[in-house]
Amino acid sequence: MRTRTLLPALLLTGCLVKQSTYQKALDDNARLTQELSDSQKKQADTEKTLGDKIKELENQLGQLDASTKNKEAELGKVKGEKAATEQELAELRRQKDAAEKRVAAYKALQDKFRALVDTGKLQVVFRHGQMTLKLPSGILFPSGSAELSKGGSAALTEVVKILMQFKDRRFLVAGHTDTQPIKTAEFKNNWYLSTARANSVVQYMIKEKFPAKSLAAAGYGEFDPVAKNDTEASREQNRRIEIILVPNLEELPSLTGNGA
Repeated sequence: MRTRTLLPALLLTGCLVKQSTYQKALDDNARLTQELSDSQKKQADTEKTLGDKIKELENQLGQLDASTKNKEAELGKVKGEKAATEQELAELRRQKDAAEKRVAAYKALQDKFRALVDTGKLQVVFRHGQMTLKLPSGILFPSGSAELSKGGSAALTEVVKILMQFKDRRFLVAGHTDTQPIKTAEFKNNWYLSTARANSVVQYMIKEKFPAKSLAAAGYGEFDPVAKNDTEASREQNRRIEIILVPNLEELPSLTGNGA
């Protein structure tokens, strides 16, 4: 009888134990499920934060790349400007040196021709940027003639003696007239007269042993005056022979800007 009473009690106790264990398992499962959910959410938040950070870093890197490229472009521009400035300075120095050489040559010629300048037989001037010896036609030629007078030949002899010291340089002999028209059997107009006079001077200089390869002749007629042709005095200034020192190429400013 006692055994029968204990058996149901044991069965009930066993059921209660199993129910408690089951409930505990359910609670653990719910807790673990919540922890997993929280962990997944935290992981998602972490991944999102990390992704945002990566995008931010990529954006910053892009900005740095753009800034670097801009700075490289600016640096290249500055280097180019520096090179251009240095080239310009070099060209200016070259022009300055060439100008100083021209001035030195001018002073040297002026000193050499001082006696002739003082007597009024010639002038040493700069015209059109070129050093020029001006000889009045009245000293060199009779009126309307291209044949040197005795006084003209003597004056040219003195000029050539001095120019022989510069025979490595080239000279252009230019003839000029006033506006008074001329028309003779020998000269149709002032072009013919000015050219013939320039050639006569060149031929005389060659006769005096000046190198022919260093000479050239040109006639300008009345079209390159140095004074108005409204008085006899001004017309006399225009009737002239010019012996022009031709600049060497290295004495001229560069036309290309690069000194070539």
